[in-house]
Amino acid sequence: MKSNVDIHVVLSTFEDMEDVHDDPDEASERLNFILHGIYDAAEEDIETQRLEQILHYAWESWQQDAHLLEIDDDELLDWVDHTLATWDDANNDEIS
Repeated sequence: MKSNVDIHVVLSTFEDMEDVHDDPDEASERLNFILHGIYDAAEEDIETQRLEQILHYAWESWQQDAHLLEIDDDELLDWVDHTLATWDDANNDEIS
């Protein structure tokens, strides 16, 4: 269940981003935008482990992406929607 996941535990800080991004504050805001997008768009009855895996995948996918600051909100939300919609089809059961 979604309510079993504390989104605040997975949110990034500028320290998480400073080794990769020129503007770690903005990069952290962008990553947190993605993480909140996933949490907000997830169904209320999503399995806890599934949601945790998707959030982990998002973190790993975007934390070191040099283009994170260049992508607009709509494109990031499209990525969120696509990831949630195709998670089961993408054979991501092994990710943890």
